[in-house]
Amino acid sequence: MVRVPLTPEERQRGERFGALLRQARGDRSMVDVAAAAGVSAETLRKIETGRAPTPAFFTVAALAHTLDLSLDVLAAACAEDADCDGRAMSA
Repeated sequence: MVRVPLTPEERQRGERFGALLRQARGDRSMVDVAAAAGVSAETLRKIETGRAPTPAFFTVAALAHTLDLSLDVLAAACAEDADCDGRAMSA
């Protein structure tokens, strides 16, 4: 199966998502958060740095649960009109 290249907007969305996870992780180590979510630290590192901008749903759900984030909040924060702090920008 050939993977379609991501658009610049999809890459930016992945970067916003990674920034939100880093912010939510706070002082907790990447290894601790990854282990609690049942993913590898390498996977979390790739997501946080934007190198894996389209993680699987269950990975996102596990990280959201571990970091006590709502999936609705994550979706809104990663929308095209959101800034890097996860707040929707006004029109």
